[in-house]
Amino acid sequence: MLEHGVVQMSGCIDQIACSCNVDWDGRRNGIASVVAGALFFSAWWIVLDTAMVVDKKDWNNLYFILTISSSVGMVLLNSVSNSQVRGDSMNESVLGVTGARLWMLLSFGISFACVFAAVGLLFKGYIKPGDHVVWPGVTLLIHNLMIFAASLVYKFGRVEDLWMI
Repeated sequence: MLEHGVVQMSGCIDQIACSCNVDWDGRRNGIASVVAGALFFSAWWIVLDTAMVVDKKDWNNLYFILTISSSVGMVLLNSVSNSQVRGDSMNESVLGVTGARLWMLLSFGISFACVFAAVGLLFKGYIKPGDHVVWPGVTLLIHNLMIFAASLVYKFGRVEDLWMI
């Protein structure tokens, strides 16, 4: 990753040129953590605000199962390091690389299922003819998308190499 004394980051955003004088490589973990934390906090703020403000006929507290499940998917996704998934880890776990990849597949499955369930609840419960509130369904979808984005930023936006911090 060292090329002519310059450390290159891995990712799809590397091709974007920035003319500002900020040391992105040295602050990458901090920036990714703050962005992921802001997305996570904002998602929960939006859904809790909606639960408190919207009439009880337009909101079911069972929707919190979906929101908690998306947060569990985020925790599961970030509990396995990228080096374990690649097979570069020095310590081998019980199931090894295959177990880490299956764990990551399970966590992505939970995250995608929560997003798809939020889309289903939006269309089934809130997008229908007549005069009614659509915001609670939109809130569920926004919440799950923001949690999923936070988990992706926190997982793939950080560098796990100790000498890169």
